Amino acid sequence: MRLLYVFLFFLVSSSVFSQSETLAENYFDRGEYQKAISIYQKLYAKAPYKSQYTLRLVEAYQQLENFQAAQVLLEKQLKYRNGQSQYLVDIGHNYSLQKKDSLANTYYAKALELVAQKPNYSSLIARKFEEFSMLDKAILAYEKAMELNPAVNYNIQVARIYGEQGALEKMFLKYINAVQLQQRYKPLAQRNFSLYITQDPKNKANGILRKILLKKLQQGPNVLYNEFLSWLFIQQKEFDKAFIQEKAIYKRMGDQDLRAIIDLAEITLDEKDYPNAEQIINFLIEKSVTPSAKLQGHQYLMKIRLATAQEKDYTKIAQEFETLLDLYGRAGQSYLLQIDYNHFLAFIANKVSLAISNLKNLIKKPLDPYQEAMVKMELADILVFDQKFNRALIYYSQIQNKVKSDVLAQEARFKVARTSYFKGDFVWAKAQTDVLRKSTTQLIANDALKMTLMIHDNTLEDSLQTALKKYARADFLALQNKNTQAIEVLSEILKSHKGEKIEDEALLKQAELYEITGFYKKAEANYLKIIELYKDEILADDAYFKLANLYENQLQNPQKAKEYYEQIIFDFADSIYFTQARKRYRILRGS
Repeated sequence: MRLLYVFLFFLVSSSVFSQSETLAENYFDRGEYQKAISIYQKLYAKAPYKSQYTLRLVEAYQQLENFQAAQVLLEKQLKYRNGQSQYLVDIGHNYSLQKKDSLANTYYAKALELVAQKPNYSSLIARKFEEFSMLDKAILAYEKAMELNPAVNYNIQVARIYGEQGALEKMFLKYINAVQLQQRYKPLAQRNFSLYITQDPKNKANGILRKILLKKLQQGPNVLYNEFLSWLFIQQKEFDKAFIQEKAIYKRMGDQDLRAIIDLAEITLDEKDYPNAEQIINFLIEKSVTPSAKLQGHQYLMKIRLATAQEKDYTKIAQEFETLLDLYGRAGQSYLLQIDYNHFLAFIANKVSLAISNLKNLIKKPLDPYQEAMVKMELADILVFDQKFNRALIYYSQIQNKVKSDVLAQEARFKVARTSYFKGDFVWAKAQTDVLRKSTTQLIANDALKMTLMIHDNTLEDSLQTALKKYARADFLALQNKNTQAIEVLSEILKSHKGEKIEDEALLKQAELYEITGFYKKAEANYLKIIELYKDEILADDAYFKLANLYENQLQNPQKAKEYYEQIIFDFADSIYFTQARKRYRILRGS
């Protein structure tokens, strides 16, 4: 029982302390320093060892220009801490506030002397100098500690300070030193480099970093310098130069690790730099030692062939796929290549029946659950394309049961909703998307939310769902690459259902199709109309982002692009486009 009373006493005491701290903090934040002092004095009396009470009292005294009280308190703490603390800097700062610079410098010098005597205090003292914006002295503290104890690594802290000062060359050198001492700092260094490096090779920071790394390579070979150069060239989208660095790393390391070159190939493919991507992939195929690695290289090459193909090339592309499948087999090991091949047959070469037959044969082969789910997903997509909706729904449902815990199951559920929507079964489609709104994948959750709201908004006022059925028809025509017909259906919606809930959806979809078909000015007009009429609706951020992209990439108006990216940053912080918009804005701004 006695233990219970003791426990309750400490619990109540802790609660009272917490309430007092909160009240004191509120007074301090509101500028009522005398009231804050009266509470902090009581807290300090009960717990003089807690530095937060001391420092808050000191700040409050200084705000009231009671420097003597602050001095007494700080000297008391200095004595209590046996002179081995950051309070030397606090006393110096207290003198500085009184314009007593000579006395202030005396204490700052004592603090730096303490670093020389006891390097373990360096980070405390350096951070205190940073707090008072004495960045040069903070650097001295960190540097002195590293000089006296080579085992400590404060290069990251020093680099950050140099960055704040705009001393870019010193900053880059310190980050490189930090990574040389501890490889785990490499991702951090690259993240901080990204604050200064842009896509423009002529950017000042780019030039400085490139010069540093090339000079270091001249002084002596080090894979780290090649890695940083490769990273820099990738940021500048100079993938041929990045490839030169990656080949040098590969040769110097003397092993068979091609992961970095595979990553470079994938980045180059994503950026649609197909000539350089092809060079990199051919190198991968040449150097790969396993059939699976070589097969992956050939898959990449076929993606390039598909991306750059014209109709006259289709027969030759099909032959190339067949040759590769003869070489690597038509079972599970080549399932991704077969998915790509049959996607091409169905969606591009207009050989839907052949693609369906091929994939059904593949399903009969020994596949693991994930491989089977992927094949069935492609098969179901083709069946939707071929308007065999019910058969597609069966496969999507099987995928959900086959890989329940995988994101693929959520994707399949969304496609169930989309297929039901194409069929005109809007009630079932909405039931599926309502569940997916909480999906762990943001893209699926976002798509699900949009479909839910679109169905809800367009069934409230229109019980016959006339406009929604037309829109679903246009959506399906677009899926079948019948873009001209889809545009015509959307035009009819915009004419017959002007001012209805469906209008912003129709404007957005039509704008996207205008972009695909090269009618950029018409796309611009649609996006601007959405922004004018529906700037507070759910599709507003889509319109801003797509319009910004259009100005940047097709209409060659970077100034307008920057303005619309900026709107997303300031007005749509929770948008799925926020991160991309911020990145593009910074690049266009040149910062």
